[in-house]
Amino acid sequence: MTAAKTSSRPVVKVDPTRRPLRAGVVGVGRMGRLHARVYSQLEDTELVGVVDNNPERAEAIAEQYGCKAFASVDALLRAGVDVASVAVPTSHHRAAAEPLLSQGVACLIEKPLAGDATEAQLIKNAAEKAGAVLMVGHIERFNPIMRALRRETNGAPIIPRFMEISRVSPMTFRSVDTSVVMDMMIHDLDVVIMLMDGKEPDEVYASGVPVITEYEDICNARLVFRQPYGTCVANITTSRLALKTERITRITGENAYIKLDYGAKAGSIIRRLANEEQMKQVRQALRQGEDLTSLKWHDLVQVEELQVDEGEPIVMEIKSFLDAVMTGQRPEVDASAGLANVRTAERIIEAARKMR
Repeated sequence: MTAAKTSSRPVVKVDPTRRPLRAGVVGVGRMGRLHARVYSQLEDTELVGVVDNNPERAEAIAEQYGCKAFASVDALLRAGVDVASVAVPTSHHRAAAEPLLSQGVACLIEKPLAGDATEAQLIKNAAEKAGAVLMVGHIERFNPIMRALRRETNGAPIIPRFMEISRVSPMTFRSVDTSVVMDMMIHDLDVVIMLMDGKEPDEVYASGVPVITEYEDICNARLVFRQPYGTCVANITTSRLALKTERITRITGENAYIKLDYGAKAGSIIRRLANEEQMKQVRQALRQGEDLTSLKWHDLVQVEELQVDEGEPIVMEIKSFLDAVMTGQRPEVDASAGLANVRTAERIIEAARKMR
């Protein structure tokens, strides 16, 4: 389970002897204020200032975290920053990020990279032209349960053949100006495409329904990936009209079955090799016509619980971003990954609307 490798020009690397890195946050709504908190707390960063179109909110966050409130990105640039988080509404990502990237400021842009593939490509181009680090904030990569999965499968890669994913929650009335695909499903698209080594789906089928908003509030997508080892299908259901929150991923692979519960921060894995002898005995008994109705399936298999740490996802995400800035290495979720996620989301929305 490895992210796709990309070939691009070397990124601008900050002098590793420089401490702390000067950081800024553009947009301090629900997510941006979390970024501001983390930058203000990390030893390796100094929160220089925040920018927001609501002056009162900017002043309040600046006072809370001991920095300055700026009226514009240009003002933040004049103050001098090495890194910045962009957490404005998606439709404003390019306008906020391009001035920063053009000056070589490393940017962590909240997901999705942009509202459409054209804008996402332009942001990617701006980063590459300036040689600036660009990372996309797909935070589920840093969820403790995902980190636990990657530790458990290090050295024994998953070979996924079928994935069943459910991400549903009650309506929050936050991102009502876009499809649930761009708002919520994008999280799972990032994980699925990562598991496919960065490959976008070969086939996309989808059905979506607008109920409260004019965009899809509920959507199911079936993605088909044709890999050298065979075909993998991912079935993803997302809704923002559920009565409770559920974020569960089930992965059936050639060598293991895995269940991940993001909300509960819990997961389990059933390895094929660990259960091969039991399955061999069951198959033999079935061939001989034995009555196995008294057997309990869960007693036959060895289930391992994933060892989950307590690391806060936003802290781990920003630390990963800063590490890429300091080392010049490819970020965990680079612009190519962010663009692939947006392109796939667009294909799902298009497929869903053709079905209406």
